[in-house]
Amino acid sequence: MEIITGVERRRRWSLEEKLRIVAETEQPGSGIAEIARRYEISRGLLWNWRSQVRRGALRPDPPPVFLPVQTISEPANGHDTKYTAPSAGSGAEQVTGSKIEITLPDGTSVKVGHDVGLTMLRRVMTVLRR
Repeated sequence: MEIITGVERRRRWSLEEKLRIVAETEQPGSGIAEIARRYEISRGLLWNWRSQVRRGALRPDPPPVFLPVQTISEPANGHDTKYTAPSAGSGAEQVTGSKIEITLPDGTSVKVGHDVGLTMLRRVMTVLRR
């Protein structure tokens, strides 16, 4: 019997703890009820975590990967690239004709102009990594 004398608080489980507990349920001979009792969590919560892992919603963040970067002196499209650094008085920079080309290890190449926002580039790169 457990007697709670103070205010009961909701526990916060880190991603690593959740994955470790779910991994224990995958071991041969392990029981959901036994593991839930051991960690003092409900069986429903444990089933929810297992479902999230299977759907891919609960997974560790991939480690950062560094890729080689190569700079070239001439633009690939043959146009002049002009960059003007912002002056102290103006908060905006002027970029004309500049492009970034990203070549992934599998050979996929993405060319992006200066007008593409970070959010859109992040979406594209996320889709390409799958």
